[in-house]
Amino acid sequence: MSDAPARPGAPSAEVHPPPLTLAFDVGGTGLKAGVLDGRGEMTVDRVRVATTYPMPPDRLVGALTDLARRLPAADRVAVGFPGLVRRGRVLSAPHFVTTKGPGSRVDPALVAAWGNFDLAGALARALHAPCRVANDADVQGAAVIEGRGLEVALTLGTGVGSAFFMDGRLLPHMEFAQVPFRQGDTFNEQLGDAARQHIGHAKWNRRVRRAIAYFDVLTSFDHLYLGGGNARHVKLDELGEVSARVSVVSNSEGIRGGLELWDDRHVGVRGDDG
Repeated sequence: MSDAPARPGAPSAEVHPPPLTLAFDVGGTGLKAGVLDGRGEMTVDRVRVATTYPMPPDRLVGALTDLARRLPAADRVAVGFPGLVRRGRVLSAPHFVTTKGPGSRVDPALVAAWGNFDLAGALARALHAPCRVANDADVQGAAVIEGRGLEVALTLGTGVGSAFFMDGRLLPHMEFAQVPFRQGDTFNEQLGDAARQHIGHAKWNRRVRRAIAYFDVLTSFDHLYLGGGNARHVKLDELGEVSARVSVVSNSEGIRGGLELWDDRHVGVRGDDG
């Protein structure tokens, strides 16, 4: 693999602590990217484009490569992906196996294309830099945890994501988004953005409170972090006693967490990283 930085990007007038990390936050409605310095600070403003459908693997790789061209060159790449990822390979991609986005028809050809796709390897080759990929909730959680006790990150966006950390170490990912939650529907179906828009904030918040209680019984978490674009709609003052152990975090942490993928405490995120 070439040792060249990730593609010829726009030059930066400032000197930032190396190494520089090109971080992608892949979402069901938007693809975002930024370049982080060694302290985890953005070197320039992030860039974003809308997610389009259908989205087979080669189209996603192309879209992310195009985003990268709008940013300064970097030494390595980190990706938060909305699905189950193991050692850089995609095991499930709930949004991207549909023809027109979440809630539309699942295309068997897309299921086959995404199954076990080596996203880390494909991006490493396209961007000429080592790459690591993990679930997007894992990435966002890694950016916000304090590193003490059992901490849970729950992301509320197009769909639902979850991540678990023990004393600062990322635990193996579990895809709770696809687990039945209520009335035979999954967490994704009951708490995703389509459900929020359909039932309104009040009913959606009641479901969120039930989900938080579920994770509290399941894990006895020391702290729960709510992220994703819809976390801002959660009414913490209605959570009761558990509210003291719950925080809402910025959606921008989905990019900032890319730096944490290069911390070897976070197992299972290595892809084609040279």
